[in-house]
Amino acid sequence: MMAKSRAANRKQKRLYLVLTSMAVLALAIGLVLSALQDNISLFLDPTELTERNLPDGEHIRLGGLVAIDSFEKADDGLTYHFDITDGAETVSVVYKGSLPDLFREGQGVVVEGEVHKNGPFVATEVLAKHDENYMPKEVLDSLKKRGLYQKPGEEGSI
Repeated sequence: MMAKSRAANRKQKRLYLVLTSMAVLALAIGLVLSALQDNISLFLDPTELTERNLPDGEHIRLGGLVAIDSFEKADDGLTYHFDITDGAETVSVVYKGSLPDLFREGQGVVVEGEVHKNGPFVATEVLAKHDENYMPKEVLDSLKKRGLYQKPGEEGSI
């Protein structure tokens, strides 16, 4: 009788160990996913943004080209208004802060911020290109997908 008791006791301890290990693993996975969710931003171009019905305050990354003749600097010197286009749609953006030195009209840009249906996209970060031939990968892929991208120097290139 004592042998059965020891064997049952060992099996019970193993079962508790396995269940506790699974619970700790599930908790760790939950914490990692929760932390990553805060850092993941959906990337859209202006056409995709207008096609989707995103709720106000949704945090996304918006990429495209800074529209020609759309850049305005507010009187406070820190607020900027500009439009981002993918050739088909245009989205107005407002940003308060310092713009990257290489930011200019006609160049690729990615802005991170919040969607507002009844107003401009409110950017919290602006990422500009690194040199004259660089365009953010997401913007380049989006323009190619829509057939709007041509290599720099080609006639009619964006």
